[in-house]
Amino acid sequence: MALADPRPDDLGDLEQAAAAFGEMRPRLFGIAYRMLGSATEAEDLVQDVWLRWQAYDRTTVDNPAAFLATTTTRLAINAAQSARVRRETYVGPWLPEPVDTGADPYLGAERGEALEFAVLLLLERLSPTERAAYVLREAFDYPYRQIAEILELNEPAVRQLVSRARKRVLVERHTPVSRAEQRRLLTAFVAAARAGDMVALEELFAADVISYSDGGGAVRASRIPVVGVPRVAKYIKGFANRFWVGADVAWASTNGQTSAVVSRDGEAFAVVTVSASRQGIHQVLWMMNPSKITAVSPEPTPSSRPVPPDRRSRS
Repeated sequence: MALADPRPDDLGDLEQAAAAFGEMRPRLFGIAYRMLGSATEAEDLVQDVWLRWQAYDRTTVDNPAAFLATTTTRLAINAAQSARVRRETYVGPWLPEPVDTGADPYLGAERGEALEFAVLLLLERLSPTERAAYVLREAFDYPYRQIAEILELNEPAVRQLVSRARKRVLVERHTPVSRAEQRRLLTAFVAAARAGDMVALEELFAADVISYSDGGGAVRASRIPVVGVPRVAKYIKGFANRFWVGADVAWASTNGQTSAVVSRDGEAFAVVTVSASRQGIHQVLWMMNPSKITAVSPEPTPSSRPVPPDRRSRS
């Protein structure tokens, strides 16, 4: 028995549903990514929201944007709880999956909060509900009343959640340098790392520098963080003559800051970046899990051999 063709009014309704979803989709992805730290998981979650939106009785929805944001946030809270369990068995340090903000500048357009790697790592320490409250308020400026409705809490409880999360981030996060300075420090770091120059590396590092390597068990990488100026410098010098041989370096905009895309024979095998304050580089992030770095695209005119700047120019 042949299925009847959709009625014109059904098609019109679906077109309206698709238009409402399309308008909100960048924000939905932004919420999901900040909640999960994984672009792949965020894309899957947003697709799930679309399927639910298609099947839902939309005649009962007065505000599609609020409905879609609520559905995304609640699914993301559940997904974050599951992700936390999975990451307990992750091989080595887990780092967020970089997103290409050069290709998708919308991600950082709305108050860019909870997008930089340093903040995403701090948010991993919050409960999923705390994280959701922080993301909705700080990144997207949702009013407390609406956040309370999304999280099914009262407004005072939401204010407390946001305040607690904000304090934890402010206390533990170093005040970041400008994007231009972050790029300059990264360029200097890459040059020193390639040369295995321990003196130059130590001059770039803050006293509490820490190096994280995320290979996910798929490639060879340090399975524990390396902490402290001399240890990190010695660690980087130790693999310089293997890691950088035949490697080309291009620049990319990831998570609102510059990263180095390291490739060999045209195939990227690492995305490297640094988080820094006026005291110097606090974090070195080596993202080498192949499943996490495929979507990062270098800038159109990269420099493959960065020249180290005058070491005395560091502010």
